[in-house]
Amino acid sequence: MNTRKEIQYQVEKLLKLKQNYFYKKLSIVEFAYFVTGERLSYSDIGSHSFETIRPGERWGSNWTYAWLRGTIVTPKEAAGKRLVVLADFGSEATLYVNGKVSGALDLQHDDVTLTRNAREGETFELAAEAYAGHSDRQPVLGTSYLCLFQEEVYQFFLDLECLWQVLQHTDANALRASEINRCLTEVIAAFDLGLQDDKLVDQANNCRKRMEPLLACVNGSTSPLLFLMGQSHLDIAWLWPIEETKRKIARTMSNQLALMDEYPDYTYVQSQPYLFRIVKDLYPELYSRIKQKVEDGRIIPEGGMWVESDTNLAGGESLIRQFLHGKRFFMEEFGKDNHMLWLPDVFGYSGNMPQIMKGCGIAYFASVKMFQTYENAADPFPYNTFLWEGIDGSEILTHLLDYGDYPIRVNPSFLIQQWNDRMQKDGISTRLVQFGHGDGGGGANRDDLEFLRRLGDLEGVPRTKHGSPIDYFEDQINRGIPDAKYVGELYYPAHRGTYTTQAKLKRFNRKTEIGFREFELWAAAAQLFRQNPYPYKEMDGLWKQLLLHHFHDILPGTSIHRVHEEAQAELVKLHETIYEMADEAKASLVDEQQDGVTVFNPLSWNRKGLVALPNGVSAIAGRSGQPLAVQWHDGIGYARLETPSMGWTAYASIAETQAELVDSVAAVCATNSRLENELMAIDMNNRGEIVNMVDKKTGMEWAAGPCNVMAMYRDQPSAFDAWEIDRRYRDSQVELEEPAEITVTANGPLFACVRVVRRLNQSTLIQDIRIEAGSRRVEFHTTVEWQEKNKMLRVDFPVRLHAHESMQEIQFGYVKRPTHASRPHDADRFEVNQHKWTALAETGRGFALLNDCKYGVAVKGNTLSMALLRSPSFPDESSDLGTHQFTYAFMFWEGSFQESGVIQEAYELNYPLSAVRGAGPDGELSLIQIDRSSILAETVKLAEDGSGDWIVRLYESTGSATRCEVRASLSYSKVMETNMLEENQAELPAVDDRIQLHFRPFEVKTIRLVQIGI
Repeated sequence: MNTRKEIQYQVEKLLKLKQNYFYKKLSIVEFAYFVTGERLSYSDIGSHSFETIRPGERWGSNWTYAWLRGTIVTPKEAAGKRLVVLADFGSEATLYVNGKVSGALDLQHDDVTLTRNAREGETFELAAEAYAGHSDRQPVLGTSYLCLFQEEVYQFFLDLECLWQVLQHTDANALRASEINRCLTEVIAAFDLGLQDDKLVDQANNCRKRMEPLLACVNGSTSPLLFLMGQSHLDIAWLWPIEETKRKIARTMSNQLALMDEYPDYTYVQSQPYLFRIVKDLYPELYSRIKQKVEDGRIIPEGGMWVESDTNLAGGESLIRQFLHGKRFFMEEFGKDNHMLWLPDVFGYSGNMPQIMKGCGIAYFASVKMFQTYENAADPFPYNTFLWEGIDGSEILTHLLDYGDYPIRVNPSFLIQQWNDRMQKDGISTRLVQFGHGDGGGGANRDDLEFLRRLGDLEGVPRTKHGSPIDYFEDQINRGIPDAKYVGELYYPAHRGTYTTQAKLKRFNRKTEIGFREFELWAAAAQLFRQNPYPYKEMDGLWKQLLLHHFHDILPGTSIHRVHEEAQAELVKLHETIYEMADEAKASLVDEQQDGVTVFNPLSWNRKGLVALPNGVSAIAGRSGQPLAVQWHDGIGYARLETPSMGWTAYASIAETQAELVDSVAAVCATNSRLENELMAIDMNNRGEIVNMVDKKTGMEWAAGPCNVMAMYRDQPSAFDAWEIDRRYRDSQVELEEPAEITVTANGPLFACVRVVRRLNQSTLIQDIRIEAGSRRVEFHTTVEWQEKNKMLRVDFPVRLHAHESMQEIQFGYVKRPTHASRPHDADRFEVNQHKWTALAETGRGFALLNDCKYGVAVKGNTLSMALLRSPSFPDESSDLGTHQFTYAFMFWEGSFQESGVIQEAYELNYPLSAVRGAGPDGELSLIQIDRSSILAETVKLAEDGSGDWIVRLYESTGSATRCEVRASLSYSKVMETNMLEENQAELPAVDDRIQLHFRPFEVKTIRLVQIGI
């Protein structure tokens, strides 16, 4: 007879009943309450009227909070014992004891300890702030009890579960298994389920003595070592709004502080300075305790970024500012520097993150997400511990953790699984392991810490060391970095829909990032030339607001409707604010009393392009005084004007009679079916699709089939609607055969335009297709009234090119990806992310799609397909319904990619020239000039330290090492090369105001011009 099976059933039955033995209920705790939609502090609630509420009654409504309070007097029988409240408010809640945030009720925390050594007659005033949720279901108040917590019984069950789990992972033929089985047989035989009170405690202690020798057995010399990191990943917004996160962080931190008070060895890691600032602003007493624990080394503020940012969609400068603001907060508040980037739940990692991390003083990277790929992954990621090499050659020591079973609880099974499930079976003997409940916060509970006491070096379980994650990385360096390297982006083979979902958020984010760049440049100039004070404090707040919305469930569009609605409103406001500030900075640089127009160019090369003239200006003269052609379109006058690199040019306004002298013979023209300029001709069918695309210089036809084809698909992934695009979506195409209404709206001399109006299923598209004189760029200014559910809209361009790889811009460079599905990892990348452009190139020619806010793209064979809109129904049931505006463009070229101008064209599409009435200083000025087209100045700003020094951030954009010469039309005392955080590293030679720089491929450099003057 298999007695081991019988024991298994008995142990499992007993463990399922364990909660019934922990609590001895002393009395019911009664509460009174009120409901509010306001944010209240504990000190505010005394002015409100409380009503009695009884168990079984419903309370609250969507988005509201209940404040409940009650009083407990310690009874005689609790004296000297652990006294807890086993509360049930029907929801998560923050619990105050005698006015102090003392703990919380959440998915992993059922009770709050009042005292571990009760005194008869001691009074406890309880108050709780409970969330009613937003699911149209009112919470129901349960029964709350004052309980004695039977500590000895609790400890017995932990011992039992610990040995039981070890047994499940031990070879049945091993002596260890035999001894544990014998011991558990004796324990089950001795344990009487019917005992209570002191007899139950005595029985638990006797059984613990039986198990003690087996829990004292230690491993041999070859046991692996796991470095355990207590933490709680808290989504700043996801299935709850930011307003609820402000309570969640208080719940999480109060629970962790309570555990630290009881467990002196427990340390806890918390990322995201934004969360600390919330506590500082809203819970000052709690924050003071947190600061003390940081000083004591018990709370470890680590993680690098202001928030756990998306790294696919956020701009390069934004990623740098995440580190700048994140690291600065931890240093200023706690005196702690960060060395690790911790992004447990981000949906893939840009190929230039290693360089950005190193440039911001980050030595290590850790994440979890790469192994949580659902059913989509055909080719699992190969490493746990490795050097990650970015597109510029920078290397970062990286460790990828496993989720394990969810929720993440420390116990023997979890730790054994963490070791057995590692990807690298050879070459590593340690791992970094997280524990503590996450997503909605929470962190560790008592079970975790009690198991840790038992699992330092228990035979059959990997050894553990609990503390800072930095300990793991430093230990790994001492042991020797494994011979494993991964080159390029950490592409996440899931969640590809996040490149497209919530298109308005992505558009306003792109435009706002550009606005920040414009303001910083022109405000620096205004401070220098007009002595305008720079708003350092205001910009600090505005940047943090933008960075908040880069959180990985906000910008990717994977939250509930309220989150997206609030984020969009905030980004619209931020967009308006930063552009108003940029306009004011530009206006301050011109003399509005002088008649004329000043054109500003924020990019680091000389350019000539269309400029929308300010109101009241209808004619303009060039620098030579000759009238320039002005073309009117939709009530706006446009002129083609030149400006120098990162500077401005003043043009004179003239009378309209003088403008009549301009030769208006058009080099560009349009009909209902054709657009043409000196360089190209394109023909369209009755749907506005391009059927011919001819380069006049070579006579080459570029279209391999109809281009600018609107393709709609049923978009119904098996799970995670907002996150996923099913790899079989092309099998579910929606026919779009209705012809369009096409009209000519402009016909030279500067540009020609046709307007295409089409019905797309239940939606409407209005598209202005525009071509400029002398340009190889064709633009599609698009408005879509989107009324689809679970649909995806794409635009396709099949072209006559053959290439096995396509190129997509990322932050400070680009990556190459396959155009085929030869291997599983190739097939996984059927949808990828881009920034401003995607290109397909042969050795001597190529074709590119440019965009002003679209991030999802697929290149299969010779077809470039850009995702325009999606409409998932979960977790936001009204995703993307409404009006969308965006622009994309194409261009083709002959010659090498380095000479194509694609990068500059994409920047110019995103950074239009702007004009202000009045004359600028000196008529024309270039602030920064660079003599290599491949070197771009991404950012020009005032230094963060308030010194007035100028910071110039440049990067090599084509993937080729080069030297360049940088000149600034300013005076300065010296030039320093800094890291990305603007910390000086070395002085650079400057000869005759010319700064010589050498760049490796895709390298980012930051220089400081010291003691700036005119």
